[in-house]
Formats: sequence, C-alpha cells, structure tokens
Amino acid sequence: MAKQAESSPGFPGVPERLYEGYIFDLDGTIYLGGELLPGAGRLIPMLRELDKRVIFLSNNPTKDPREYAEKLTGLGLRTPPSEIVNTIVTMTQWLLHNHPDATVFPIAEEPLKRALREAGIKMSEKAEEIDIVVASYDRTFEYEKLQIAFDAIWYHARARLVTTNPDRYCPFPGGRGEPDAAAITAAIEACTGAKCEANVGKPDPIMLSTVLDLLELDKEDCVMIGDRLYTDIRMALDAGMPCAAVLTGETTTEMLEAEPSQDKPTYVLDRIDRLIPGQMWKDLGWFEDNG
Repeated sequence: MAKQAESSPGFPGVPERLYEGYIFDLDGTIYLGGELLPGAGRLIPMLRELDKRVIFLSNNPTKDPREYAEKLTGLGLRTPPSEIVNTIVTMTQWLLHNHPDATVFPIAEEPLKRALREAGIKMSEKAEEIDIVVASYDRTFEYEKLQIAFDAIWYHARARLVTTNPDRYCPFPGGRGEPDAAAITAAIEACTGAKCEANVGKPDPIMLSTVLDLLELDKEDCVMIGDRLYTDIRMALDAGMPCAAVLTGETTTEMLEAEPSQDKPTYVLDRIDRLIPGQMWKDLGWFEDNG
C-alpha cells in the first residue's frame, strides 16, 4: 500500500506551512553522486510553480556555479547559475571585500583558481610574496604545496591561513567518501602551528549573508535544508533560521538522538519532499512510491 507523508518517528514533524525561500544543500540532500534523491525531482518544480525562491548552496569548491547548474539540469532540474552559491563564490567575494590587494596561494582545484583570476585577484606560488594561503578541497594536494604554505606562514611569517569550507569529507554513494578541505587545513595547521582565521563556507555567517542578500528575504521567511548537522544545520541554528535535516546523507537518527535539544533542527525529514506540508501531499496525490 502506498504511504503518504508522515514525520520521522521520534523527531520533529514535517513543516505545517510553506516558506518564501528554500535554501538547499546539494550533496546528500538533492542528489548523491549522479542520482537525484527521492522526491527532489518533484519538489523543486512544485516550489517554483508556487513562486517560492530557491537557492542551492554547496561547500564544495571543485565546481563553479555554471557546472553545478549544468549538473542539476542534466539530472532533470533546470537551474540557472544564478541560483547556485558555493564556496567559490563566497571565497572570491570575501577576498575582494576584505583583502583586495592581497597575494593569494590557493591550494585548490582549477574552478576556484579560475574564479580568482577572473576577479583580478593576484596569485603566487612564491612563499615570500604570499599574504593569504587558501586551504580548499584539492584532489591534487601534494607535499610541494604543503611546503609552500609552510614557508609562507612559518618561515616568512607573513601569510594568514583561511579555508573555503570546514568539511572533513565529501560523501559518496554506498557510504564511501573522500577527504575534504578540513584535512588540508589540518595538515597546514599541524606543521606551522597557525590556526585557520576565516571560513567562508557553512556554517559561517559569511555564506548565509550572501544567500539572504541574493534572496532579498528575511531569515524568518526562509528554511535551510541539509544533511550535515555541523554545517547546514549549525549555520541555520546560529542565525535563528528554521532548518530541516534530511536523513539521506551524512546525518543518521543515532546522531540526532545524541544532540542536545538546543542543537536539534526544526524539522527532520526522511526524504526531501516532506518539506511540502502533509495536507498538500494529500491534495497533490503524492505517495512515496510515486515520487
């Protein structure tokens, strides 16, 4: 028998109202690997049909907004680059606003380096010239890059360390994953004794401010949806914004049960389309096996 919407057992129920703005994490929330997660394919078009604002948010700096838009479109969700905010966008803007004249050494993949070049930000691999070391998600990380960062921060004692995002790993289908930016930040901190001074990804307010400016909405009129308690949900809770944790990525029911009450999300959803209030599920004729 087809099953209609219900809350996750033992956790906060599904939303009873619609919001004006929906801020979605991507990996583990909308898709996992190359597949849309259950319910995403009908939820996003429905929100747009209802004239709700939709923004996709990612801590992953290995793709630029255009590439993310192409991926979503290829998965069946037509999306313009203007609806994507990731740490390439926030790092570029943070540097332009706060350190426009700095020389930067990005330990990063090409999409971030390309964005920095296009923004006119000076980059160098000469340790004696570097003002800021950017630790990012970099699958080309090698000892030479660590040496440059070490020399710039420790030997020349002139560079600061910042990061695109604090994620420990990026989740893959089947429960696997690969090391993310936190591993690179930790390597630099370990050898230099320096501490990372700024993070432009979730849960930092820098990212949320960027999104709210784009939406032109108050935080009370938006809901943040994601699969990670220490990034997606933490950012919303710190800002006093409604939030929903989905159980389709990193977060498990056991992890939620271990959280103190003040750190629990507003809603817990077993699938993304539970964001539609239960009565609307019934009115739309939605069931788990038809989404």
